[in-house]
Amino acid sequence: MSDATPKVISEPTLRRLPHYHRYLKSLAEQGRDVVSCPNIGAALGLDPTQVRKDLEATGAVGRPRVGYSIPRLLEAIETVLGWNNVSQAFLAGAGHLGAALLGYRRFAESGLEIVAAFDTDPAKIGRPLHGREVLPLEKLPQLARRMHVMVGILAVPAEAAQAVADLMVEGGIRAIWNFAPVRLRVPETVIVQHEDLHASLAALTQKLASTLQAEVRKGAEHVR
Repeated sequence: MSDATPKVISEPTLRRLPHYHRYLKSLAEQGRDVVSCPNIGAALGLDPTQVRKDLEATGAVGRPRVGYSIPRLLEAIETVLGWNNVSQAFLAGAGHLGAALLGYRRFAESGLEIVAAFDTDPAKIGRPLHGREVLPLEKLPQLARRMHVMVGILAVPAEAAQAVADLMVEGGIRAIWNFAPVRLRVPETVIVQHEDLHASLAALTQKLASTLQAEVRKGAEHVR
């Protein structure tokens, strides 16, 4: 359990916490009981001062010249991220991406359980997919209300994303993880996390192109 009241946590810190969690789990599996910020920083390529600020944001308290209790730090991170309270989620879109998300078993370690998948394709509806029957999309709102599901995962084409998001909102879903390359219009009470794979790929290829160009320029200068 954490030893202090957690602070308001910035999004960059929230994005780093899962990396800390994975590293701490590996240390725990090795039988380690304590860890220091310099240890974590060296392993993950981060400034130890930044690591300390991130961990303090969870409410965890370390001991001077000793470090943090790994079990307590894991629990603090899991509490902040909501991983110790498994959330049920509905998945809309049973295509290649949806199937990959549904089959990713480690979501459970992050507090997420996809309990149903939905699609509009008659060839997919009624068929099993990673142990779950694909249901007609029109059933999503009613089932979400009945099962009190609060999280929706959107893995549909861009042109269908807004209509499916509207169905999720109609069903009372309060948080949408959006993998469609489009910005959604939802009420202020609904949280949307966009995962734009196209933008990420564009950033990756641009960085690669810049790196290769720099290497070519460096090689040309060396020849001179």
